[in-house]
Amino acid sequence: MRTDIPEKLLRIASDIEAKGPQELTRLTILKRWFSDPLRLSSFAIFIARRACSRKGKTTGEAAALFKQASELLKNAPVCDPRIPANEAKSFLQALSSYRNEYPKNHNLYLIEEGLRIYLGNTADPAAGYRLAASYCEHNAPAYGTMLDDKSLFKIEEIVRFMFTYEGLSEFE
Repeated sequence: MRTDIPEKLLRIASDIEAKGPQELTRLTILKRWFSDPLRLSSFAIFIARRACSRKGKTTGEAAALFKQASELLKNAPVCDPRIPANEAKSFLQALSSYRNEYPKNHNLYLIEEGLRIYLGNTADPAAGYRLAASYCEHNAPAYGTMLDDKSLFKIEEIVRFMFTYEGLSEFE
């Protein structure tokens, strides 16, 4: 079912371009879109996949975790991803262990939170909002943690995901 939420996100992007940094709380409009658990689980896996592609230069255990995440998520369809629960739980445990031993890697954190939502938090639209905010936020010394020009591409990625999801789900 088509919604007006992607257009509202585009307005946020337009406001960033015209007026400068915007509050992260503007993304709360996503909660309504995430009220459908299937949308939320699909979005959570989308963010986890995007985080895999933004790993940057990593070595050691972090690199191995990114490789494992990529393998786990690579064939997940946009709508209703079907990640094997046992593999996802095992990988989530490995991510949690890594986070407890080493400094937090933001992209691994996004993968971890995406999987956590997918595996059992799909009834909490606020979890989707928090994941989107964490994905889009930028910490600028002059403004603090906000949505700014460095957030634009990520907001546009979310809009493209939403349009794709809504378009594909019309044919199911």
